[in-house]
Amino acid sequence: MRLLPLIATVAAVAIAAPAAATLAPGATAPDFTTRGAIAGKVVPISLAEKLRHGPVVLYFFPAAFTPGCNAEARAFAENIDAFRKAGATVLGMSADTVEDLQKFSSSECAGKFAVASAGPGVIKAYDVSLPRAINGRQITNRTSYVIDRDGKIVFVHSDMSPAGHISSTLEAVRKLNER
Repeated sequence: MRLLPLIATVAAVAIAAPAAATLAPGATAPDFTTRGAIAGKVVPISLAEKLRHGPVVLYFFPAAFTPGCNAEARAFAENIDAFRKAGATVLGMSADTVEDLQKFSSSECAGKFAVASAGPGVIKAYDVSLPRAINGRQITNRTSYVIDRDGKIVFVHSDMSPAGHISSTLEAVRKLNER
């Protein structure tokens, strides 16, 4: 049974390896309209509408109520005032159901920002699909995009570890203010 330790090692490396996002800075962010939740309340979500208020930090996460995603959501919630001060809106997205995101938006996001359900079209447009699934459902990789108010991607952080997403996207938003 030497094959099992090898498979486990390969799987661990694949999970820890950075994810590659094909949407590079300078690309136009694909627009979308979907449903999501904030503080447990279901709300419509439109990227175009969010961009009317300034830059958007659009972060994709694999699945609600998993350790890394919980930690990332809490960290964004703890830093939401800094993002707002810098003029940005934070929006989390995953392939989770709106019902799951309602609970997640209250408990892990502390009601401080919206999380939305990304359908197959959004997942494909942003190139954030992972080849594996959880309980038969598609999941996304962990990629954060900073999108300026003109709809252009100005920064990408793509790594399955939640570490670095908050600090790097906040710094990118602050740099937008310096232009």
